[in-house]
Amino acid sequence: MALSAAQDLPHAQAPTMEYAGVRLEQLSLEHAPDLVALAEQGQLDDAWFASTPTAQAMAENIEHRLALQQARKMAPFAIIDLATGRAVGATTYLNIDAANHRVEIGSTFLAISAQGTGINPAAKYLLLQRAFEQLECYSVAFCTHWHNAASRAAITRLGAKQDGVLRNHKYDPVTGTLRDTVLFSILPHEWPAVRSQLNARLARHGRI
Repeated sequence: MALSAAQDLPHAQAPTMEYAGVRLEQLSLEHAPDLVALAEQGQLDDAWFASTPTAQAMAENIEHRLALQQARKMAPFAIIDLATGRAVGATTYLNIDAANHRVEIGSTFLAISAQGTGINPAAKYLLLQRAFEQLECYSVAFCTHWHNAASRAAITRLGAKQDGVLRNHKYDPVTGTLRDTVLFSILPHEWPAVRSQLNARLARHGRI
């Protein structure tokens, strides 16, 4: 399903892509039952700095992502495990800056049972491949909370380089805290090495 407002901006479209036993497809409310079920199995991330949706807020979260897509600010995908045919998470291109050929990959959450299985590297492969080989991005960004050490390590392991830290970048009304955001990016000339590294990880998981 492609949203009308996103049709003339390919960055905000969410076409179906498959690789290494994983399919990314346009996120919709039809995915809500699977995503609610995985959220009910256990807290996706109970750290105070995380913002992953709860089971109760899942439908609202999906609708919010679709509204951002309608505004051409996001391309939301469901992450499908081809072994089961079920949605095991969601991910996006966000903060789309088409004029400067730049997108950010983020707002990702993944079922606990799918973590460490190679599904996330396969999803990242698909998103990066589209960004660099089809959308011809000059830069693909990743951002995370300063206190999210696991996320920072994972982004570094992906092959992204740290660009800097935005101090007091965002206010969280839930926790009453100010967030320092760590900025990372991958550039076009770095994509071949990142692609090889991702394929090596997928091979270790027996996915390719």
